Amino acid sequence: MPTKSLDNPYDPEVSLMHGHDHAHDDGDHVCGPGCTHHSHIDGQDVPLETAHYHRSREAHMDTEDMVERAVESAVVRAVFNHSEIDRRRFLKLIGAGTFAAALASVFPMDALKAAVKEGMGPLEKKKLKVGFVPITCATPIIMAHPMGFYERYGLEVEVIKTAGWAVARDMSLNRQYDASHLLSPMPLAMSLGLGSSTQSFVMPAIENINGQAITLHNKHKDKRNPKDWKGFRFGVPFEYSMHNFLLRYYVAEHGLDPDQDIQIRVVPPPEMVANLRAENLDGYLAPDPFNQRAVWDRVGFIHMLTKEIWEGHPCCAFATSREFAETHPNTYGALFRAIVDATQYASNPDNRVEISEAISPSAYLNQPTPVVQQVLTGRFADGLGNVVDEPRRIDFDPFPWHSMAVWILTQMKRWGYLQRDVDYNRVAERVFLATECAEIMRELGYEPPEKTYKTFEVMGKVFDYTDPEGYLNSFDIRRS
Repeated sequence: MPTKSLDNPYDPEVSLMHGHDHAHDDGDHVCGPGCTHHSHIDGQDVPLETAHYHRSREAHMDTEDMVERAVESAVVRAVFNHSEIDRRRFLKLIGAGTFAAALASVFPMDALKAAVKEGMGPLEKKKLKVGFVPITCATPIIMAHPMGFYERYGLEVEVIKTAGWAVARDMSLNRQYDASHLLSPMPLAMSLGLGSSTQSFVMPAIENINGQAITLHNKHKDKRNPKDWKGFRFGVPFEYSMHNFLLRYYVAEHGLDPDQDIQIRVVPPPEMVANLRAENLDGYLAPDPFNQRAVWDRVGFIHMLTKEIWEGHPCCAFATSREFAETHPNTYGALFRAIVDATQYASNPDNRVEISEAISPSAYLNQPTPVVQQVLTGRFADGLGNVVDEPRRIDFDPFPWHSMAVWILTQMKRWGYLQRDVDYNRVAERVFLATECAEIMRELGYEPPEKTYKTFEVMGKVFDYTDPEGYLNSFDIRRS
C-alpha cells in the first residue's frame, strides 16, 4: 500500500490532502478542530497517525517510484489549481482512465518523469534537520512535515522549532541545521558577513509574501497617525528582517527618524504578545500569528497589514549554505522540490483551513487553530470591532525575484547596516536563486515568471531596480 502522500492522483476515492484522511464520498468534508481522523488498515479502523505510520512502513517504493508518483501528483494537482474538491469531483464524473489518457495526450508525462529522475539521482543524505521559527510565514516548511511533502521526495526530515532568528542563524552557520527557515534579508547578510561571520548562503525559494502587520497596544487606539508615535517602543523580530526595513520605511515616510524618534528593539516573535501586554512595547511590526494573537488575547489591535505598505513583498525564505547545496546536490534538489511543491499547495486559498489544522499543534505553531485560520484565510477580527476579509493577507509564492533582493540591499545601505559599495545585481543573483526556482517550478508543472527582475511600488513610490543608488539617494531620512 502506498504512503499517504503518494496516493494515486487519478483515483477520486483517495484524498491528496496529505495531513488528513478526507476520502469521503462527497469530497467536501472539512473537519474542524478536535476532530479525530481515522483510516483503515487490513479492515480495521485506526487513528490516522497509526495508519500513516503503517502505510509508510509497509511501503516498498524506491526513490525512482516515489519521484514518478510525486511528478504525477504535482501535475494533476496543478491542473486543478490545487483544489482537492475539484479534482475528485471531475475524476468521478469522467473516470480516472479517461482523464489519465487525456492528460497524457497533451502533456509529456513520461519525458517529465525522466527529466526529473535524471536531474535528481540517488540521495546523498536522507535524514535532514530543518529549522523553523514558529510563525505562519514558515507555513510551507512546517506543513511539509505533517502533510507528507518531504517523504514524497524520499526525505526523512526533522523540523526543529527554533526560538528566534539569532538562533536560526547560528544553527545554520554552525551546520547544526541542513537547511532553515530564514528571513529573506538574512542569506544576503550572512553572505556579506553582516552581523555574523561571512559564509555563502543561497536562498532558492521565498516562503511567503505579505503576511505581516503593525500591531499597537489597545491604549493607542487614538494614535492611528504615525506622526503621533514619537517616543514609542517597537518590536521587530530581527535586525536583518523585512519587518525592520518596512517599519523604518513606513515611519520615515511619515517624517519620523526611526533611529531618533522611536525605539526599535529586537524581540523574538513568541515573546511579542507578552511584551505588549506588559507594556514593554507600544507596538510591533511582526509576523503572524502574533498580530492576530494580540487581538485574540485582547491586548492589541491591527493598525495595518504590511501588504498596504508593499503589496506582494517577500518575507521569509527557505535557505541553506552553498556548501550543503554543492556537497549534496541530489538531496538539495529533493528538498527544494518538496518546498516548492508545498508552497504552491499553500498558495491555493481552498487549502488554507486544512493547513491551519495541520500546523497549529504544539509541535509546530502551538496556537489556537482559529487564530491561525484567521491569518491564513484572511477573514479576521482587527481588534477595532471590525471583521475584515482580505484573502491576500498572507500568500505563498516561491519565486525569489532578484529585484526584491536589490531593494533589500538598498535598505541595508540606507540604514547603515551595509557600509560599503556592492554590485547589487551580482549579490542578488548569487544568493536569490530565481533561475533555479523557475526550472523547478516548470518541472513540477507550475508556471514561473519569464523574468527575474521587475519594478514594484512601496508606499506609492516606484522602485527602479536599474538604478538602486538613485533610489537610495532619493530619501531624505537615511544614514548613508
